[in-house]
Amino acid sequence: MDLLTYRTPPELVTGSAGHYPVIVVGAGPVGLCTAIDLALHGVPCVLLDEAAALSEGSRAICFSKRTLEILDRLGCGAPARAKGVVWNTGKVFHRDELLYEFNLLAEPGHKHPAFINLQQYHLEHVLVERVQQLDNIDARWSSRVVAVKSRKDRVSVTVQTPEGRYIAHCDYLVVADGARSPVRTMLGLEARGQVFRDRFLIADVKVLADFPTERRFWFDPPFHPRQSALLHRQADDVWRIDFQLGWDANPDEERKPERVIPRIQAMLGADLPFTLEWVSVYTFQCRRMEKFTHGRVVFTGDAAHQVSPFGARGANGGIQDSDNLVWKLARVVRGKATTNLLDTYDIERLPAADENILASTRSTDFITPKSNASRLFRDATLHLARRYPFARALVNSGRLSMPHTYTKTPLTTADSDRFSAGLSPGAPAADAPMQNAAGTVWLIDSLGGRFVGLYFAGGAPVDASICTRLHALRNLAEPVHPVLICSPGRLYSWTAEGVEALEDRNGLAAGRYGAAPNTFYLIRPDQHVAARWRQFDLRSTRDAVRRATGGLSPEYTAWQN
Repeated sequence: MDLLTYRTPPELVTGSAGHYPVIVVGAGPVGLCTAIDLALHGVPCVLLDEAAALSEGSRAICFSKRTLEILDRLGCGAPARAKGVVWNTGKVFHRDELLYEFNLLAEPGHKHPAFINLQQYHLEHVLVERVQQLDNIDARWSSRVVAVKSRKDRVSVTVQTPEGRYIAHCDYLVVADGARSPVRTMLGLEARGQVFRDRFLIADVKVLADFPTERRFWFDPPFHPRQSALLHRQADDVWRIDFQLGWDANPDEERKPERVIPRIQAMLGADLPFTLEWVSVYTFQCRRMEKFTHGRVVFTGDAAHQVSPFGARGANGGIQDSDNLVWKLARVVRGKATTNLLDTYDIERLPAADENILASTRSTDFITPKSNASRLFRDATLHLARRYPFARALVNSGRLSMPHTYTKTPLTTADSDRFSAGLSPGAPAADAPMQNAAGTVWLIDSLGGRFVGLYFAGGAPVDASICTRLHALRNLAEPVHPVLICSPGRLYSWTAEGVEALEDRNGLAAGRYGAAPNTFYLIRPDQHVAARWRQFDLRSTRDAVRRATGGLSPEYTAWQN
């Protein structure tokens, strides 16, 4: 899958340094999503990566419902899901006994499953194809960043290519070059945290097997005693297997086929033929930078923070970094917002990283206890979980990725009305099946990458004055796309031009948003709730939009101080 063709950059033709609004360093999933999102927001960018081919091995494989919603917005969701393996359920075993199983998306009425499994190189293939469709992304492969100099008014980047070096300037540099981040090292910055004293073997195995499509995790299995193991199905009949090895294992020895193959045969059965496609050994690490924004240089994904793999929080968290960053950066670059808005990337994503690190750390401590007390607790919990549901909640084989709710941010407007249910400010928007004149649609698709106002009419009559006021949202300094949501059978085809009308099939949207008639939600471009009210008021909405775009207010000044 060699899609990455090197082309001579214009700097080596003209002999002068180019200047670009944004340069993105790193073309893994996070860097590719960042470049695509910038292009969709009308910001030209240069994408640099030293590779000349897609990544090898499965690496990141589990992509969450929230990530699929983001990929949909970027125009990549459908091919990713078509290639991936859909799953919602998981099983946890102790030795050869099933302790319990769980369903991560038991409730109906969602466009996407809880997760798909898809090898990282397949997702990169989808994203690279999308990059090639967008004219305002200049993707440069075989291009290694060797020096970065951050100034007050710009960032200068020195790039090594097969034809020589050149310098390019940019207003902002987005760094997505992975856990070892050469750019972070060049700038003398660190990511601090904890390295866990354990090692795991990853193997991608191609095998025709009828195992069910589910996440399977074993504590102390018969085929790998006193350790743990994990099995996931991937695309193209490839299965991902993780074996705990212990800290004393020699990584070089454990990668050898003569060590790997017997482990797989013990798990799958000696008579089941398979092909070993990729092997790696990794060490758990949880760490992050003190802050992600350094003047005009912004760090995302593994370059900014790193988590242990159980829980699928690495790539999902990184793509959600990009989702939070790009709409803010685009407005700053285009002069539609001050750097106050960009400052909130740290305010919102540092706690998100801490949440992922805490969840990952707790999972690691349970899976690989490092003291007698921890092991006694773990083993007692596993024994109790056979019979008692309360103990199953304590079993931790990896708390799986969930989107972060921005509870502490100056961009949200606090509730002035009473809500006993629904989505609080800062929470990610909820999806639901809807109906319009063309047929069945999904609410999440109406949100896009813009500000959206959701007006819940319910079964109440809707007069022309409401539609006129909703239409006025489109004329704010930061336009808001109005969506009118009504009960089944009350689709208003006569709404003012520019007001999208949807029927709430089965009432799921009203239930998920805790919406009575006249409830109004303001949704940010990253599809998180900015504000909500029991009655729609244009002036209150205008003020909330101003706050959500970093407008100076007493509350924002307090955050800065």
